[in-house]
Amino acid sequence: MNDRSRRPQGKPYRPRRPRPDAVRELAYDALRAVDERDAYANLVLPSLLREAERKGGFDRRDAALATELVYGTLRRQGTYDAVLAACVDRPLREVDPPVLDVLALGAHQLLGTRIPPHAAVSATVDLARAVLGEGRAKFVNAVLRKVAAHDLDGWLDRVAPPYDEDPEEHLAVVHSHPRWVVSALWDALGGGRAGIEELLAADNERPEVTLVARPGRATTEELVAAAGGETLPGRWSPYAVRLTEGGDPAALDAVREGRAGVQDEGSQLVALALADAPLDGPDARWLDGCAGPGGKAALLGALAARRGAALLASEKQPHRARLVARSLAGNPGPYQVVTADGTRPAWRAEAFDRVLVDVPCSGLGALRRRPEARWRRRPEDVAAFAPLQRGLLRSALRAVRVGGVVAYATCSPHPAETRVVVDDVLRGRAGGPAVPAEWIDARPLLPGLPGLGDGPDVQLWPHRHGTDAMYLALLRRTG
Repeated sequence: MNDRSRRPQGKPYRPRRPRPDAVRELAYDALRAVDERDAYANLVLPSLLREAERKGGFDRRDAALATELVYGTLRRQGTYDAVLAACVDRPLREVDPPVLDVLALGAHQLLGTRIPPHAAVSATVDLARAVLGEGRAKFVNAVLRKVAAHDLDGWLDRVAPPYDEDPEEHLAVVHSHPRWVVSALWDALGGGRAGIEELLAADNERPEVTLVARPGRATTEELVAAAGGETLPGRWSPYAVRLTEGGDPAALDAVREGRAGVQDEGSQLVALALADAPLDGPDARWLDGCAGPGGKAALLGALAARRGAALLASEKQPHRARLVARSLAGNPGPYQVVTADGTRPAWRAEAFDRVLVDVPCSGLGALRRRPEARWRRRPEDVAAFAPLQRGLLRSALRAVRVGGVVAYATCSPHPAETRVVVDDVLRGRAGGPAVPAEWIDARPLLPGLPGLGDGPDVQLWPHRHGTDAMYLALLRRTG
């Protein structure tokens, strides 16, 4: 008796769909979470990887490939959409999102990796067959065979307009950024094709994982020893260590115990500049007015403790305030975490010597870490943040004593979120009276960093400094 004769009578035979390989299935699940739930890849992917490793059969090479597939697909989404639009006979908006995710995943394997074309197509079609069904798998197969007809450079010659005809659209397609973001970044750089292309390219590179050894709690030497030699010192911060081979920072004891943390050097430099700014008079009370999720607060708290100063960390959102408390737990000096709205402060005026406000913003300075953010943001989002940013800076200037220092920071280089905000507050154009304050030149407080411009404020850049595009303005209250 053969297998066919043993099938239950009356039930049609359906061949079992082949299960896709675990790496591509995990990458697809991550992309769907980003698309369906507006999840961030840097949050959802680690949990998926940990679950895969827990189940077994998922090694370090598998994790590295899954990470490349997810982040590469998200970073190059704009470019791949332009290519896929040339290979599909209807507008991409009429293609179901799950199908688009599979197609983009396949396009990245074909155009952005060294995976052989036949293997990329075959594996992606198997994935489509398992998660989309046979009919859609045939559609995926047909489209990807068209994509495979050219390499990335060949496709860019076909789908990107010539630079001389439309430079912004050319850069948007070639470097996979929305056109309005290209325009905003170009304005922030001050012009010049070389600078903008280098910045856009840097946004598409995978950043190193950078750790901070919190002073008095851990040392860079401890982190280097614990990481097994796969490290480099920070470029600019004395407390930074770079993990050159990636890996899971949570595997390090100092990170698990909160004595160290994951923190970009740009964020470390903001805290260090505030802590080192010249100050006359007492230096006992510090405030972090927008403390969530707690990275800068933990570094500030450690720096304050070394001077016998106390830190008050304030965060409006309760769940983020809990993250701040977790980051500060074990800090050697006095600190307090409160849940409060920084624009309606619970503290009295002129109560602090140093104040940090790292304000909510568009996040255009961290696109290399959150590549999906570039596709979610809209130009109107920048304007929507404006009242909050100005309100927080006004409150920070009122909270600091005369002679005290305020640091205004934001992870965006967009001019409307940086210098314009500070100018408006200082000149009383921000919905309230001007608060008397003067600029402090921040450049001497970031020793060794090149390309800091004319001051007095500072804009960091991924392509120049290897950091997120952090902005910093230092102000001294004068009356």
